[in-house]
Amino acid sequence: QVQLVESGGGLVQPGGSLRLSCSAPGSTLANSAIGWFRQAPGKDREGISCISSSGRNKHYGGGVEDRFTVSRDNGKNVVYLQMNSLKPEDTAVYYCAWEPVCMGTRIDPRPGYFNWGRGTQVTVSS
Repeated sequence: QVQLVESGGGLVQPGGSLRLSCSAPGSTLANSAIGWFRQAPGKDREGISCISSSGRNKHYGGGVEDRFTVSRDNGKNVVYLQMNSLKPEDTAVYYCAWEPVCMGTRIDPRPGYFNWGRGTQVTVSS
């Protein structure tokens, strides 16, 4: 599997919104579940969302369900993470990953997963 590419991060004020995108240059996302993770400075990587290959099943972790929405457009080969009502504690580098393990609010990378991309920085600050 190719390395996924994250984009859409930036600096936003508290209460603002961002939409992150996850793409797979030279490959297709359409047949795979995709997960979103984030890592804040000094903290472990945290699973925050995953979406099945069809888009019908979605999971959220990290207490973001009321503010974040995961979606996908398999025709455009992209997975999105819409983030609303952003808070300073959402500041982190955000990553997407192939085939995460999703059970309720528990979202983990597949065991042995190593093919992390560069991520996209999200900074929430006034």
